[in-house]
Amino acid sequence: MPQQHAAGLRGGGHYLGAPGHTSVGVGLAFFQRAGQAVLAAWALASLVFLLSRWAPLSDENLGLANATELGNGALANAQARDLARQAARQRLGVAEPLFYFSRRAPMPGGDPVPWQWNGRRNQYHRWLGALLRGDWGTSFRDGQPVRVRLGAALACTLPLTGAAAALALGLALALALALARRPWWRRPALVLLAGLQALPLFVLATGLLLALANPDALDWLPTYAQAAEGEGFFALVPYLVLPLACLVLSALPELALQLTAALAQELGAGYATTARAKGLATKQVLQRHALRNALVPLLPLVADLLPALVAGAVVVEIVFSLPGMGHLLADAATTRDYPVLVGGVLLVGAARLFSLVLADAGARWLDARVA
Repeated sequence: MPQQHAAGLRGGGHYLGAPGHTSVGVGLAFFQRAGQAVLAAWALASLVFLLSRWAPLSDENLGLANATELGNGALANAQARDLARQAARQRLGVAEPLFYFSRRAPMPGGDPVPWQWNGRRNQYHRWLGALLRGDWGTSFRDGQPVRVRLGAALACTLPLTGAAAALALGLALALALALARRPWWRRPALVLLAGLQALPLFVLATGLLLALANPDALDWLPTYAQAAEGEGFFALVPYLVLPLACLVLSALPELALQLTAALAQELGAGYATTARAKGLATKQVLQRHALRNALVPLLPLVADLLPALVAGAVVVEIVFSLPGMGHLLADAATTRDYPVLVGGVLLVGAARLFSLVLADAGARWLDARVA
């Protein structure tokens, strides 16, 4: 074997590339994929913004239902209501054209040029400029800055999803290693994990709620967090036990099944057989050689884990009445609070794209053969 190829072998017995290639390749790939992720996040946010502003706003969204600047009987007057509607559209920044070009209003004699150029005086240009300056807009519902509302929601969602991701990864790693060392109980464990994976999240959440927070069964844990809302994160900790268990149990099966299958495949490889023939115990073969190679196919699942947990938090936060990101986005979609909805989608989409970038860099670091 040439010296370059021999130096490219790691403890797992697989060829992982020439020396010195990995760090440079990982760095270049990271910045390349990060640039692609920025462009994809911009395209996603632009699409959501344009689609959200495409539908006309109702009087309730414009804040006319509770208008106090007019007299008691003024809103019954159509002219006064039109003036109030125009003033509200100016205040919310939706009176200008939506994009750089728009379709002309139909003329009686027909118009040979049905499109018109609006220049920079349009909603999208103003929104993009404000976004680049760090201004995410204000909520249609209560006039609060979008960043303030998202920050308050993330104060609940980030600890919940972060703890769920860490617990799910740790439990999946421990369970997969245990199943690899003791294959005699692998079949019942895999059947149990597959059955747990088939359960919808709302069924799992409802089942835990009825089993562990039911006065008629086991009233061990608190249920709804409305009583602790507004008292800070630590006041919510007792209410996070059941939501955390739901998210962990929903994420654990897929990670454990994938890692168990990858470890079983690596233990059957030639280098693992050679290592065992030289006297290494199965535990040492797993920890020193097989585990690193088995982690490579797990990285795409890890990249999907946090966005999947944020999506699952929508169900969990509604079921358990937690004031988090999922509850905020569901409420914004229901009330058509578009600035909050666009900001939340941009945040979740950016996290999803950059998690893929980090997973790709991790795969290149573990195995430089990854193109």
